[in-house]
Amino acid sequence: MAKTRYINIDFPFRDSDSGFYFNINKTDKDAIRADLLHLLLTNKGERLYLPDFGSDLKKFIFEPNDEITHEQIRDNLNETIVRFIPNLLINDITFRNDSIEELIIVELTYTVTEGTFSSTDTITLTF
Repeated sequence: MAKTRYINIDFPFRDSDSGFYFNINKTDKDAIRADLLHLLLTNKGERLYLPDFGSDLKKFIFEPNDEITHEQIRDNLNETIVRFIPNLLINDITFRNDSIEELIIVELTYTVTEGTFSSTDTITLTF
């Protein structure tokens, strides 16, 4: 009988149905996506003993919805991901504006490159 492989805790945190405290990721793709979301939604200084961990995206919430802010967000994402998840290759970072609610919608397309494992995925952040 094959033993189930568990990789890391799923993000966002949810109660587990299988007896763990939190849901656990079972595939590499889900684990990397959870790690990326955790990194992007953490503010710098929030992580104990690792004060540089995080992306500080929340500081852009009240900034103007213009190209200058979009470029600052793009730079922030690139620097953060290269530093903390070096096996991710950023393919594209695009911005969409929601003119009704004045939201910035960021779509981050990435490829995981680690040995023979390669996968492409997209994460959408709204703020």
